[in-house]
Amino acid sequence: LLARFKEHLQADKGLADLTVRNYQTDLAPLHEYMKIKDIRGLDAMDRVAFRGYLAWLGELGYVRASIARKLSVLRTFLRWLVRQNVIKKDPMPKRGIMKMDSRLPRFLTQDEAARLVQAPETSDLLGPRDRALLELIYAAGLRVSEARDLNISGVNLETRELRVTGKGSKQRVVLIGIAARDALALYLREVRPKLANRASGMALFLNRFGGRLSQRSVQQKVRKYAGKVGLGSGVHTHTLRHSFATHLLEGGADLRVVQELLGHSSPATTQIYTHVTASQAKEVYLAAHPRSKRPKQEAVSESSDG
Repeated sequence: LLARFKEHLQADKGLADLTVRNYQTDLAPLHEYMKIKDIRGLDAMDRVAFRGYLAWLGELGYVRASIARKLSVLRTFLRWLVRQNVIKKDPMPKRGIMKMDSRLPRFLTQDEAARLVQAPETSDLLGPRDRALLELIYAAGLRVSEARDLNISGVNLETRELRVTGKGSKQRVVLIGIAARDALALYLREVRPKLANRASGMALFLNRFGGRLSQRSVQQKVRKYAGKVGLGSGVHTHTLRHSFATHLLEGGADLRVVQELLGHSSPATTQIYTHVTASQAKEVYLAAHPRSKRPKQEAVSESSDG
């Protein structure tokens, strides 16, 4: 069943190989749990059994976010099994199986984001490449896989547009600002020709051997430069993507526009950034507005009355 599900994800859904592997990895513990508990089929898994499975994952040391991801993949798998008539109905309760803490995504301030993207030294051989890479991720809100898969053919410096391949091989056009355009132009003019060879193909960002820069390398560079400017080890490529969306909304961008630029299929996915900006707005208001706090004279008066 897992092998057939893998074919479905690749052929029908068009998911990237890495995403498919993640789905397979997230489903693997369920098979192990069913063997341990001698559960012979998924139709024998009821609400109690699923709660036992989630508790077992916790005992193995999986963090809450990881368990929630496995639960989400499992729901997708079960819905597919129903459509394939492997099981008669989805045995998973629609809600109430697990409560997740609501966590807002981390994002950088505009000053922090500027410090990060300006961290690479352009006087170094690979500095302009790293500068262009960071500028593009932040300017366009790219996922790490989207930055990795950028091709020269998808770059238009004149209109400041990039053609990006997102989840499910869906393509979209994103915009970049003047700073990102200038950084990319410098890299294409001064650095990429020195790195390119027969193995380079149309890849935009190349490693020192001329091959396409890997996803791991992109992630490492973000962490490296974040550490260099004192932002700590918790900054990742997705932090820049979160910052991109948050800063656009803070600047007055419409939620639908941000959804389109991020490549979200549903506005519900983008909605979390309105909570981020609302939270930020509350902090700014409480710190800055002269009438946001109780006047000192009133506070003293109440204290003496009491």
